Amino acid sequence: RDYNLCIVCGRCVNACEQLRGDDAIAFTLRSGQALVGTSFGTSLLESGCEFCGACIDVCPVGALVERDHKWDKPRTVERTICPLCPVGCQLNVEYDGGGTLIRVVPEINSPANHGQACFKGKFGLNFVNDASRLQTPLVRRDGQLVEATWDEALDVVAARLAEYSGEAFAFLTSPNSTNEEHYLAQKFARTAMKSNNVDQTSNTQPELTAGLEQSLGYAGATNPIWDLEQSGCIIVFSSNVTEEHNVVGVPIKRAARKDAKLVVIDSREVELTRYAHVWLRPVPGTELLLLGGLLKSVIDQGFQKDDWLAENCESPATLQYALSALDLEEISKITQVDAADIAEAARLYGEADTGALVYALDNIQPGLARDCVLSLVNLALVTGNLGKPGAGIYPMRPGANEQGAWDVGCVPDRLPGYRWVSNPDDRKALEALWDSSIPEIPGLGLAQIIEGARNGRVKSLFLIGDSPNFSNGKLGDALAALDNLEFLVVCDSFLSGAAQRADVVLPRSTFAEKDGTFTNLERRIQRLKPGRKLPDGGARAEWRVICDVAHKMGAPGFLLASPSETMDEIARVAPVYAGVSYRSLANQGGLVFKTDLKSPQPTQVLYASREDRGLQWPVQSGGKGTSILYEDGFKDRRAEPITPAFVSADAEDGPDTDFPLWFVPGRVLLQQERVINIVKGRRNTIERDEFVEFNPADAASLSIQEGGKVVVETAAGRLAGLARINEAVPVGVVASTSLFGQLAIDLQISEEMEPASRVPGLDIHRARVSKID
Repeated sequence: RDYNLCIVCGRCVNACEQLRGDDAIAFTLRSGQALVGTSFGTSLLESGCEFCGACIDVCPVGALVERDHKWDKPRTVERTICPLCPVGCQLNVEYDGGGTLIRVVPEINSPANHGQACFKGKFGLNFVNDASRLQTPLVRRDGQLVEATWDEALDVVAARLAEYSGEAFAFLTSPNSTNEEHYLAQKFARTAMKSNNVDQTSNTQPELTAGLEQSLGYAGATNPIWDLEQSGCIIVFSSNVTEEHNVVGVPIKRAARKDAKLVVIDSREVELTRYAHVWLRPVPGTELLLLGGLLKSVIDQGFQKDDWLAENCESPATLQYALSALDLEEISKITQVDAADIAEAARLYGEADTGALVYALDNIQPGLARDCVLSLVNLALVTGNLGKPGAGIYPMRPGANEQGAWDVGCVPDRLPGYRWVSNPDDRKALEALWDSSIPEIPGLGLAQIIEGARNGRVKSLFLIGDSPNFSNGKLGDALAALDNLEFLVVCDSFLSGAAQRADVVLPRSTFAEKDGTFTNLERRIQRLKPGRKLPDGGARAEWRVICDVAHKMGAPGFLLASPSETMDEIARVAPVYAGVSYRSLANQGGLVFKTDLKSPQPTQVLYASREDRGLQWPVQSGGKGTSILYEDGFKDRRAEPITPAFVSADAEDGPDTDFPLWFVPGRVLLQQERVINIVKGRRNTIERDEFVEFNPADAASLSIQEGGKVVVETAAGRLAGLARINEAVPVGVVASTSLFGQLAIDLQISEEMEPASRVPGLDIHRARVSKID
């Protein structure tokens, strides 16, 4: 902050408090003079700042500015969609005369983000300017990757891929591939290569929406993101929203600061636990059992909506009968969550006029994931919290355009429009439209493709991008598995770990050079628009690459001149996208002559602006999108409460003798009770000892004293810290909560090519603990 320019207008303070709900900055008094500083006079790193940049956007005098490109003025401004998470934030991206991205300003009139962004979207998109970006295709000759022309590289790809077909071939798209690119990828795999082995590199949780579709009919969020601000109660289940889907956390925090009740169900201490009225902290692996207890308590306290259930649901009595067999005291004993807290959470959700469910299944074990989703759906059904504003269910997908990938069939067992590969009628309908046969056996998903590469079942892979999942351990040593392939094609913007192993590397354009569409987590289809051009012969969008390869292989159906033509085809083959076109998307919105002045506005906002609302599928007959699903009931079907098997993971898997404990990491913005030493410099750093928290019973069994030095070892690494005894930590769990400011430092000094897309998650692991003498 430049205090020589600051006029103490308070816009930044209001933005932090009113818009974001953070209170990281405030008015202070020094020598009788009003100034703006951090709320506690500390560094921003420990003040509760989430580095969203909202204060910069609203500063009218330049007292707060980005250091990079501080003096550069934009020559071009293009509105597009952030490629880093599925919220689908609209961003006004500013470029100088040479096409360099100099600044990002979130769009105030966007229905998805309401003028808000996160630390990743605001400050993490400079990778498009990186001089190390690939501009020329590379082909491996004599063991070395050497430059080649596009024609040479495409000829090699077409010739080599012709040697593989069926289950020997697989295609993996990127989480930030457009709808059109996902569609063409799965069409290429199925028609040209006769393989259903197609998926996205972010699809590590394919069970995330299966229960939604099975019970309700649609595999997507039921309500708009900002409906959450109207909710009477919000349950957040196993989701680190404020980091991984940051802008979704804004309406949740606003609601909690007003009258809404917030229930957080998570073993980890995350930012939203500070706002929670009830925090249920189960032992890892017992989350499904806890949801069963929550459901039972809702019914036992009489909060079920019997009339609504009778009108809208099939056989609700079956679920109620199964729940009657559960014992809340036994559930409390296994989960180590107090029965009174379970009852209180059930009361808060059951009493609310509108209740919303937000979930991500961050650390839910695969065998329990589907049943956890079914349990959450049952909570909404039992209480009638569907089909109205402020209610509903929100699955938090990991990939930026993962919703769109599922919609257009870029998964191994589904065809565009959620048709089934295994259904002969569904295949026949697509075969007629594509004029090509489709394999009848469902293919391999992401994890199975990597395992197939490892064991030789998959011999050839076409890979778009280099997802963080190849390096974060969720897929094992995925990069090593790629070494076993006979032929690997990688289309990427950088010479990533996967690209270094490829036989052919094709340079890929970024979101800043792409035309296409994304579908965000609320089913909103929005346009990406290119703001800069790449030189001829340089990087290409993968939709064009796929069409070029298909053309050289002689595959019909790929003579498409633009993403717009591809979307027209998608609208014909995918029922949920019927009525969607670039023309219809352009008609959703219009001029906004005066913005809402109740809150601070970005200084770049003029009196007139254009609103782009996109379309939320399914599109109605009049061309209007569907904001809230099931407002008119379930039409040609009734919802089905499906009874899960309420079990815990340990009951199935047994204890781990080598790693007998669970290590549960956490991360928050503010820890006022901690003493932190900030080392001043051009880039401030944090010095402190981390605390490792133990239940008194575990501390006693391990002979660990308060303040003693300990080391926690997991398969993912080790952590040294000082022991802290805390009765709130469940038996069998060790926990350590870090400061978000440390993550901000790590990202700033990271040498990763796209650090904002590689933010480490808060993954729970088995662990063992030893003392340091």
